[in-house]
Formats: sequence, C-alpha cells, structure tokens
Amino acid sequence: MASSAESSAAGGMRKAPSLEWRWVSTEEEDDEDRAGAGAGTPAAVGAVGRGGSFESEDDEDDDEEEDEKEKERKRLIRTVPSVDWFDVEGNEVSVAQQLDDSEEFDFGRTMFLALQTLAVVFGDIGIGPLYTFDVMFNKYPIVGEEDVLGALSLVLYTLILMPLVKYVLVVLWANDDGEGGIFALYSLICRNAKVSLIPNQVQSEKRMSSFRLKLPTPELERSIKVKEKLESSLLLKKLLLGLVLFGTSMFISNGVITPAMSVLSAVSGLKVGLPNTSQDAVVMISVALLVVLFSVQRYATSKVGFAIGPSLLLWFCCLGGIGIYNLSLYGPTAFKAFNPLYIIYYFGRNPFQAWLSLGGCLLCATGSEAIFSNLCYFPVRYVQYMFVLLVLPCLVLAYLGQAAFLIANQKSSEQVFFSSIPSGVFWPVFLVANLAALIASRTMTVAIFQCLKQSIALGCFPRLKIVHTSRKFMAKIYIPVVNWFLMVSCLGFIILFRNIYDVGNAYAIAELGVMIMATVYVTIIMLLIWEFNITKVLSFVITFLFLELIFFSSALSSVGDGGWALLIFASVLLMIMFIWNYGSKLKYDSEVKTKLSKDLMRKLGPNLGTIRAPGLGLVCSDIVKGVPAIFGHFLTSLPAIHSIIVFVCIRNVPVPVVPQSERFLFQRVCSRGYHMFRCIARYGYKDKKQEHHSVFERLLIEGLEKFIQREAVELSLQSDVDSEEEPPTPVKIIQAPNGSLYSLNVPLLVDYAPSTELIPEASCSTPQHDPVLDYAQNLELELAFIKQSKRSGAVYLIDNPIIKARKDSWFFKKLMINYFFAFLRNNCRRAIMLMSIPHSNMMQVRMTSYV
Repeated sequence: MASSAESSAAGGMRKAPSLEWRWVSTEEEDDEDRAGAGAGTPAAVGAVGRGGSFESEDDEDDDEEEDEKEKERKRLIRTVPSVDWFDVEGNEVSVAQQLDDSEEFDFGRTMFLALQTLAVVFGDIGIGPLYTFDVMFNKYPIVGEEDVLGALSLVLYTLILMPLVKYVLVVLWANDDGEGGIFALYSLICRNAKVSLIPNQVQSEKRMSSFRLKLPTPELERSIKVKEKLESSLLLKKLLLGLVLFGTSMFISNGVITPAMSVLSAVSGLKVGLPNTSQDAVVMISVALLVVLFSVQRYATSKVGFAIGPSLLLWFCCLGGIGIYNLSLYGPTAFKAFNPLYIIYYFGRNPFQAWLSLGGCLLCATGSEAIFSNLCYFPVRYVQYMFVLLVLPCLVLAYLGQAAFLIANQKSSEQVFFSSIPSGVFWPVFLVANLAALIASRTMTVAIFQCLKQSIALGCFPRLKIVHTSRKFMAKIYIPVVNWFLMVSCLGFIILFRNIYDVGNAYAIAELGVMIMATVYVTIIMLLIWEFNITKVLSFVITFLFLELIFFSSALSSVGDGGWALLIFASVLLMIMFIWNYGSKLKYDSEVKTKLSKDLMRKLGPNLGTIRAPGLGLVCSDIVKGVPAIFGHFLTSLPAIHSIIVFVCIRNVPVPVVPQSERFLFQRVCSRGYHMFRCIARYGYKDKKQEHHSVFERLLIEGLEKFIQREAVELSLQSDVDSEEEPPTPVKIIQAPNGSLYSLNVPLLVDYAPSTELIPEASCSTPQHDPVLDYAQNLELELAFIKQSKRSGAVYLIDNPIIKARKDSWFFKKLMINYFFAFLRNNCRRAIMLMSIPHSNMMQVRMTSYV
C-alpha cells in the first residue's frame, strides 16, 4: 500500500532496486524470517551459491572441512532495509535523467567533440617526443646501431603497454559516471564498500540515480568477501586512504613538473636554430612563457579552448610528417625495433646503464594519467578512437623518425627532435612545438583543478574558491589559489635545475607514483565491482605492477639529480591532506558523540521556558543523524527558537552529480506538532555549490512542502494500528500577541490556523483533542504555516566550533590539531559560506571541542 501511494505521489518516478547483501547464519535467518512474517516484511529476497552455501575447494584438510561446515550454516541473502523517509525520497529517480543513446549522428558535433577531446585529453602525452630520447641517452650513451634500436624498442612497447593497453583499454572504463582521476577511483570504491573513515553516509544515498551501479553478478562469493574484508578492516581503510592521498600528492607534483619540462624542452630548440643561444636565455624565455600561461589560465579554460583543438591537431600532423620524412631520408632500419629481442640486446650490452635509462624511457608515456583524469564528459569511445587512430600512429612515426636520424647521426644525442627537423620548416615547427608545450601545460593544470575539486568534495583537502568558467560545461573550472601556487612552484623548479635532464628525473618519479596507485585501485575495482575472472585480475596486476616497480626503481636512482625536490614537494602536499583529513575525522567524531537525543531536547525546552518566534530557523551542522550539540548550546544561551526548525547538513557524496530532484532529503524530528525537520542537502563533487542563499531557501522549502504532502498521503493510507504518531501530552501554552509560543514542548499545529485571532498575553490553554486526526485538514494548516514562516524570513544558525587536542594527548597530535589544522580551518572556506548569506540572517554558535 505504501509503495502504491509513493508511486502515485511521485508522479512518474520509479524506484531503484536495493543491492545489499550479507552473510547470515541459519538460526539468524530463521529469526529474521519469523520477525519479518510478524511485521509483514520479508527478511531476505533470495539466496545464491551452490545449494545456498559455498563449497570448499580442498576437502582433504580437516580445518577446511570445519570451515565448510561453518559456511553451510551460513547463507548469502539480500536484505531489505527498514523504511525511512530518507529512503523513500532517495528511491525516487527522474526518468528525465536517463541518457538517450538513440541520438542521431551529427558530423559537425562529432568533429567538434573530437577536436575538444584531442585538446583536453592528449596534450600532455603528445609532447613526449621533445625530450624522451634526450633524457634516455643522457644515461646510456650511444655506441652502435643496436643501442638506438634497443632504446626505440623500449619506447614502442612502453607506449603500447602503458597508455594503450592499461589506460585507454582498461582504466578508462573505471570512470565514475564519466569522471576520471585517482579520486574518482577511490569514490567508486567508497560507493560499493563502507571504506570511508568518516562514516556519515545515509542508507538512501545508495539508491540515488547517480549512486546506483550496474552489478551484473552481485552474488559472486569473491566480490562479497572482498567487500566484507574492506569494511571490517580498519587497517585496509586507512591504507586505501593513504594510497589515494599519496597518489594525489604525486599527481599535483606531476602538474608542477609538466609545464617546467614541456616549455623548457620546447624553448631549448633555440639552441639548434640559433647555436649561440645561452642556457640563461632559454630559462628566462621559459619563465616568461609560463607567467603568461598561468595569467590567462582562467580564460584559456573557456574561450581560448576552442582554438586549442586545431592547434594540437597541427602538432600531431607535424610529428607524423617529420617522422615519415626521416624514415624516407635515412631508411627503414628503425622498423626492426618492433622485434622485442632488441630490448634484451639493449640490456645485455650494458645492464646497469640500461636500467638507469628506464626513467627516461617512461617519459614517452607521461600524460597517460592525464588521459584518464581529463576524461570529464567525453565519451570513452571518443577517447579510445582518437588515441588509436591519430595519437598513437603519430607518436610511433615520430619516435621511428628520430631513431632513424640517430642511427645515421649517432653523435647527435642532444636536441634529437629539433635536430631531425628539415631546415626549411624548422621555425614553423618550432613555433608549433612551443604552442603544443603550452597546451600540454594547460592540460595538466586543468586535470589538477578537477582532481582537487574531487578531493575537496570528499573531505581530503581544505576547501578553496572554485570558479566555474563556463555556463554550458560544468567541468570547466578554475581555482585561483591553486593556479598561482602551481605557477610559483613551476618557476621554482625551472630556476633551480635549469635543464631538462634533472627536471626529467623528477618527472618520471611523479608519473610513476600516480601509475602505481591507479593499478592498485583498478585491481580492487576489478574484484569488487566488475567481478572479473581471477585470472584476468592477476594478469593485469602482476604485469603492470611489475613493470611500474621496475621503472620506479630506476627513477628513484636519480633522486640526487633532481628527484629530491619533487619528493619534498609531494611530502608537503601529503602532510597537508593528511592533517586536514585527520582533523576533519576527529571533528566529526566529536560532533557525533556530543549530539543530543530527542528526549533530552524535549525536556530541555519546558525547563528553559523556550519561546517559539515566527520564521524559519536553519541549524547547519555536519552530522547526518541526531540533534547537533550547538542547538542545545544555543537554547541554554538564548532560549528562543523559530516556529519551524530545519537541521541542515550539506553533504558531499561520492558521486559526480546529484540530480536537482534528489538534492534534498527530509525527515521529521519529534512529532508533527513540533515543526522540526532534518534535511540533508546532497552535492556531488562536480556540482556547483555557489548557490545564492535565496535560491537555496526556495529549493529547500519546495522540497519540504513536497515531503509533507507525500507524508500526508502515506499516513492517510495507513491503519490506525500502524500509526507511529506519539500520543498528545496535555501541556500549558502561553501565547503572546506577536504569535510567540512559550515552551518548546508545544504542538503548534493545534492552535494555528491562517485566520486565528490573537490570544491575549499570559492567557493559558490546554489542548483537549488529538492534533493529528484529519490528515487533509492538518496538511493545509501545515502548508499555510510554512508559507507564513517563509514570509517571516530565514535565519542560519551555523556551527563554528573550536577544535583542540586534549591536554593528555601526545605532542604531535597537539601540534597537528591545535596549530596546523586550526590554521587550515581558519583560512579555508566552509560549505555553507558559499551561499553569500547576509550577516543579518546569520548567527554563529561557537563551542570548544576537545578531541
């Protein structure tokens, strides 16, 4: 009956299926069946496995036989969660949100999207031919033709394995509703297993339209066991969080190194065109170009971006054309490098130097993570087609042409790319190369903006000002503080090292750190979500983790040549993220422990003589359930509250976008007469949160009215036996001429009507009838009551606590919480502050919490 009522009230909405599975013993299942039969709700809707249990693989071992017997006493069931208004609203999904896959083919739109994909996704990897062979042969001097062929073979198969097989064919499919990056992988895991260290996830969030995942076989034992292991182990939760923080710090460091490496290597071409050019001049020109780049970064995100696609297309055509020219000029000997035996010969001639050159070899694959991080709204198929049909062939031709040039000119191992350019087109190609280097720098900067927005939304980085530079594309953002921070850091790296060799060593370390983290997270996704065959999973993780660790060992050998600066930089970023996450978790745990119970709150009002003033009071806090402690602190300090109280929690959920129809969830606090509600405002990490406070209030009130109407329909269809309304308690009411009601424990709906006459001050009355008998009449009264409160205005009661470590805490905890975390909190933005609330409508309540 409730379901039909909900369907009729929703008006075309549909429910999302529940996908909750767990192990239960036979006795527990029987108890749940009996309890479910008594309540009219089944405890389980199905079981899976062979005969309802999972069999052991080895029956000869006595211990495993006992485990088998234990498994036979357990069954895997799908549970039905208890009905909650949060769950009821969370089940609603607008059909309009579904994508239309039957859209007709549009050639113009397809070409435009292809150029945008080329510009945004492949800018970084396309700049690799400028410096890959230079850095490699700086560690491994050329002695003969076999050295060049061995190095080329390494580059070709690195290109095939890393960007193509790993990222383009596998990792791109691990996107989070079109969003890529290391935090998107972590978000995807959090949505399928409770591994977040801040457990403020409500049950209904799992049934949001953007939260649901298509799990074709959720019954598989391996997926369930992986989920249970992740959820039950605190060590694994901390390890997953630590890995994502480490990967993010490496990715930001990568974004600092990319502009330095790309622009410095492109400007270094002046030494070929103008041999008398000094290195100081190259450094100064590089610094000037980077200052200009970061200064126009905000505009490059939206307006200048339309010209980037054709520019990068011209660059890839130059790469392919120069490669074909060199192959035709010096012969096809370089094609021998497709034989992987040359890699063995390469290591056999000089194993130690070959191992050292692996860090330079990986530079051909830099930008692989940017392909995934900049995925944004681009379809995976577009990215795959562009890489396979254009990007990869042009890169292969470029490296083949450079190898052909090196075979004929074995002493020219510096500035290989610019030295191999035909003299007649040198300066045009030089200009295009510098433009491509600036595009590559912009590509990584945009990727960092997206990564930091995701990490801020998931509580792993201090909140910063985020500017949306496009009204049409939500993914186009700009973070001013980060932009200038990256510029200063990038200039520092250029001035400190002054050459591409030391910068290239740091570049390889940063790229490999991100690659290793991506391999770990995609492996977990394969087991937990995709439910791949164990053979495929092992093949993936063993192959790529083995190769990446070998490359990483080579890159770490160059720590003294430039990698040390990057490791220090990444360590500082990691420390900032760790302190913020650690302090946020302690703050959340403190708020949960100090929250008030409903009974205590009901007793608190009459004892203080609380006044109910007209208007809407929005009590903002971070806890999802319970009454925040600031509300009790506010009552004891100023015992007067508004006629309607809404406890608002702004939640950043681990999904890219929350549809507007699913933005707010409501639930009553206490009985109907108290006019107190709990509201959860949910935002994805790609949602724009800079709503004006008036827009936020309007949407919240509209959602509250819909909730009350839907609740009235549900309650009117329930029998009197199932009614959970609390019996009215006779209390005294003192109503003032201005409409204020003394005592918090007052069912305001009893004596309120739109045309009520004012009761003289100090007059008392005692309700003698049940306030909730006629649901239709009470619905009209309550809606009118809300409209009157809306006209009276809204006031925000904001929690602004002071977090301090306890006196008996260890020294480093006091240092992190009392100084570092306090500094970060005082200098970052709060979610509620993004609404530009006037000071006249805001009241901050400050409490000191010791953690």
